[in-house]
Amino acid sequence: MNSFELNKILGALLGCVLITLSLNIAAGALFAPEKPAKPGYAIAVKEGAAEKAGPAEPSQPIEVLLASASAEKGAAAAKQCAACHTFEKGGPNRVGPNLYDIVGHERGAGRGGFNFSAAMKAKGGTWSFDELNKFLKDPRGYIPGTNMTFAGLSRDSQRADVIEYLRQQADSPKEKPKVAEGGAKPAEAPKAAAPAPAAPKH
Repeated sequence: MNSFELNKILGALLGCVLITLSLNIAAGALFAPEKPAKPGYAIAVKEGAAEKAGPAEPSQPIEVLLASASAEKGAAAAKQCAACHTFEKGGPNRVGPNLYDIVGHERGAGRGGFNFSAAMKAKGGTWSFDELNKFLKDPRGYIPGTNMTFAGLSRDSQRADVIEYLRQQADSPKEKPKVAEGGAKPAEAPKAAAPAPAAPKH
């Protein structure tokens, strides 16, 4: 290969490099990305989604929920608690106490000498149906400082099923609370405005 052919090849390569560099500079000038004010990723949210969801429905009273609760469903749901609790009579304490005959039992005491947290002991009272419902919904929200790390059961029906299962784990299951009859009272009719006094006769 003579020097003339070598120069042609080197010239062609140099030309390709110069053309590529020129195109790259031109593309950068035309399509420069807009830098955000703050680094991060923009997440697209469909407008109006939050408005359509509306406010959360209010929870029903526990006596209403227990009226249709299923102990069988509660036993299935309670399996996620079995890593920390036992449910049978005479069962051992684990990370959490044994829960046999827990409904109506004094809170933060007994249970085979289980070492309850100071927050649980300070709360006091008994495990009524309503108290169990509130605690199972949000353990750490209802009793701040409790050692129970479970996030809670958000669904009303699932909590009622678990509480019904716990109710039946006893020698003498506590009677279910009765649903109040009559429901909500109807709104009172507005009172009629008092008649205007008659004009005095002259």
